[in-house]
Amino acid sequence: MDRTLTYRITEPDAGKRIEEFLRAQGCSHRILTHLKRTERGILLNGIWSYTNTLLKAGDTLTIHVAEEPDTGRILPVQLPLTIVYEDEDLMVINKAPDMPVHPSMNHYENTLANAVCYYFRDQKSPFVYRCINRLDRDTSGLLILAKNMLSGAILYQMSADRRIHRQYLAIAEGITPESGTIDAPIARKPDSVLMRCVDPVHGERAVTHYERIALCRPEASNSGTPAQKKDPQPTENNTICSLLRVRLETGRTHQIRVHLTSIGHPLAGDFLYHPNSTVPIRRQALHSFSLDFVHPITGIPLHFEQPLPEDMRRLAL
Repeated sequence: MDRTLTYRITEPDAGKRIEEFLRAQGCSHRILTHLKRTERGILLNGIWSYTNTLLKAGDTLTIHVAEEPDTGRILPVQLPLTIVYEDEDLMVINKAPDMPVHPSMNHYENTLANAVCYYFRDQKSPFVYRCINRLDRDTSGLLILAKNMLSGAILYQMSADRRIHRQYLAIAEGITPESGTIDAPIARKPDSVLMRCVDPVHGERAVTHYERIALCRPEASNSGTPAQKKDPQPTENNTICSLLRVRLETGRTHQIRVHLTSIGHPLAGDFLYHPNSTVPIRRQALHSFSLDFVHPITGIPLHFEQPLPEDMRRLAL
């Protein structure tokens, strides 16, 4: 999506080169090159200018970030799409479970990318798919999409710098400690393309913080009474579970799933890491419920929350 931004130069920025000023606004080398090659990409007081031009207080600097051509590699498909927030620069989406984020083998038409491309094609708006934070296919919850090249570059850097803060709600089997930190390196599991494992030798550092919010008994979920108030007891065909609030200090693939499994409390329904799970849910019980970050263009702090989806809510209440 094309984006035009205008900056009013004040005294603290007087004497800076245009390139220096734009880099401070988050423009990467790639974006600066793009602006130089875009017709009327950089205007100083309405006149095309070189990036080494010096700025003066009172100047008006305008940049035009033109969208890259859509290659058409993602097929637009009309699918359910829950948009929590949208402006000129980004979208926050509440992703449903059983929806991959990106197309891949055997998943060409049922992904979030397909749904978003359809949304923008329906608006006749050019769009390049830029998903900032990924979620596993069966993990639900909040994620960010950038709507232009500049916001994408800034958000990607924010993500790399751990300045986008997410919290998860998870339902783990068994009674976990009331709170804890799991500091255990994670690596790809030998002879597996998909699975990860705790590996002190070859793994990358991974840190997960968790807090137990409540205990719940999944088979009692239809009673309408919060399970934590009933002090549930295990039965022959029932497993007590722990509802956790989880915060990641690092962002490794399958980190929450691997870490909770490693301490003996796998996620309910996580048939990849706990194939014998008997809890009545068809996917790992993990939901990205909270998202905090600073807007990449305006600098305004943003906070979003989404409650548990229905399948997890039935287990937790």
